[in-house]
Amino acid sequence: MARLYRDAFGIPHLRAGSVLDLAHAQGRVTVADRVWQLEWLRRRATGTSAEVVGEAAVSWDRFSRRMRTVETAQRAFAACTEETQRFVTSYVDGVNEALAELPSGAVPELADLDIEPGEWEPWTPLATFLAQHLLFANLGGVLWKRLASDVLGDDVRYLSHQDPTASGSNAWAAAGGRTASGLPLIGGDPHRIIEQPGVYQQVRLACEDPEDSFDVLGYTFVGVPGVQHFAHAGEVAWAITNACADYQDVVDDDGSDVVEQHTETIGVLGADPVEVDVVQTSRGLVFEDGLAVRTTSWELGELGFDAILGLLRARSVDDVDRALDAWVEPVNNAVIADRAGAVRYRIAGRVPVRDETGAWVGWLAEPNRADVPADGHVVTANEWRGPESDAIGSVFAAPYRADRLHALLDGRTDLTCDDFVAFHNDALLQTVPMVTALVPGAFDDFDGVMDAGSEEAARYAAFRSALVRRLCEEPVFADLFEPPAEHRHEEVFAPWLGATYRIGLALPRLANETVAGHRPFGIDVAAHARAALAEVDAEGASATWGDTHVTDPVHWFGLLTDRDYDELPRLPVSGDADCVRCCVSYPAMTDECSRGSVARYVWDLADRTAGGWVVPVGASALPGDPHHHDQLPLWAAGELAPIVTDWDRLTEV
Repeated sequence: MARLYRDAFGIPHLRAGSVLDLAHAQGRVTVADRVWQLEWLRRRATGTSAEVVGEAAVSWDRFSRRMRTVETAQRAFAACTEETQRFVTSYVDGVNEALAELPSGAVPELADLDIEPGEWEPWTPLATFLAQHLLFANLGGVLWKRLASDVLGDDVRYLSHQDPTASGSNAWAAAGGRTASGLPLIGGDPHRIIEQPGVYQQVRLACEDPEDSFDVLGYTFVGVPGVQHFAHAGEVAWAITNACADYQDVVDDDGSDVVEQHTETIGVLGADPVEVDVVQTSRGLVFEDGLAVRTTSWELGELGFDAILGLLRARSVDDVDRALDAWVEPVNNAVIADRAGAVRYRIAGRVPVRDETGAWVGWLAEPNRADVPADGHVVTANEWRGPESDAIGSVFAAPYRADRLHALLDGRTDLTCDDFVAFHNDALLQTVPMVTALVPGAFDDFDGVMDAGSEEAARYAAFRSALVRRLCEEPVFADLFEPPAEHRHEEVFAPWLGATYRIGLALPRLANETVAGHRPFGIDVAAHARAALAEVDAEGASATWGDTHVTDPVHWFGLLTDRDYDELPRLPVSGDADCVRCCVSYPAMTDECSRGSVARYVWDLADRTAGGWVVPVGASALPGDPHHHDQLPLWAAGELAPIVTDWDRLTEV
């Protein structure tokens, strides 16, 4: 029998006498808090979202089916241990039981679409997890590189910017010799599209079986049991960032060596059904005509779900490390610390090894591990980390966030949770001096901090956007905006192929080249910069950065059906893409922030309640619920919600 409690922010705390009862209760509470999101995720995974939202979802449904999401999930579920299968099945039973009890018309999104949520299968959590990560590697980046290289030739190097578009995160840890308490601290935040409701669900899971007890709080992917990436188990805590590993290889494929092929039909609301050929060749899964991809999850038929129970039961760094040996995809950097004072970094996931022809010939046998000394710290922010990174990938995030975190941590021996919260909120944009060097003296009064209340930050952002707009009009880039036929791809890849976005990313590189006396692409970037500055200053605006850099979470059903279910306040936020306070804006496109930190946390190994956690909106997906977006003001202000572990201070529901 399980019992449900909630804290002041509606975050569910579950306690049960067995691990299976706990999983069942987690499934039920996920329906209570996130029912329409569960249906959205199920449909995304099964390639049936166009049935309810129309043509806008056809591209995704076609991609998901060609990537064999359901079949991969079925194979991965079958490959799990029997214990993991029972655990996941108990969660699914809880989901289905709660769905069956749901009053008709209780959820606005489902009522408007005139649908009832579909039944979940035991493999559905694996399918929803995989669908969340199909584009988490560099598939879109490869397509951009092909386009840009064909259009720009060798000069494409001027648009280089280490930036895995779909992902990002910060995670860092300080060992006990660097903290005021004498025990380790972990801080961090994952970066993704900011959704309403969020991709992560805060939860506490306490198993009171004397033979199998644990008490873990952390973040779970909605629709997935347990906790996966970020958690505090009392004796041990852990966090991850994307390791930016290459575990998806794109190859040209004319379809001449077909291993298996069949046709599926995608239902489309308000339009004719669409047929899609689902093809596997000897080179991989054909995700577009003429292109195939080889992926770790498809090759192995595994996703790593056998790690989940091991993580829940972990008591030490070694326990977490051992559990992560089972992890498959996505490949992560893990940071782990325990109350014994141990701190460790490791790569978690299966990384293919290639021969000189690029063929996969095995798997990286031993992931990189490094124990952090008692007077040390570790930072991971998707950056290139040296030879260990060379062994797993080729494109990494720009170094700015990692460099800044090292600078904030270096030399400190008195670190506290408050310090880690301050690091979360560090809004120094280190690329500012590179770009403003194009207009000497024009920004001498600007310290480079993208603070929401700063007029100089707003002026800089406006200048940057005006400059990017001018650069985009250069004829050399015309074919990036209207690509040749062979470089036109599915709509799902649009975020990676946006030329305005890519030119904006490359602005620091273009500025550096110009200041060094070069003319990238033959463009007089400095002249454009002077004109852009004159344009901005002529407008004489006195706005602050927070006037335009505001929260803009994405509600997927609302976006695709042109409805507003949330009426969320649009709050000012500090930071920018390459700040530790990662609240992304898109120069020459929009200052609004729809991508960035989708959770923030501080895990204190001396006292779990001394840390904190927050999500961008709230625990509930139901409009009008008091916890629908009650964490949004905290998140926007850079604050954390308290961690409460005393059952007597929680409300039993």
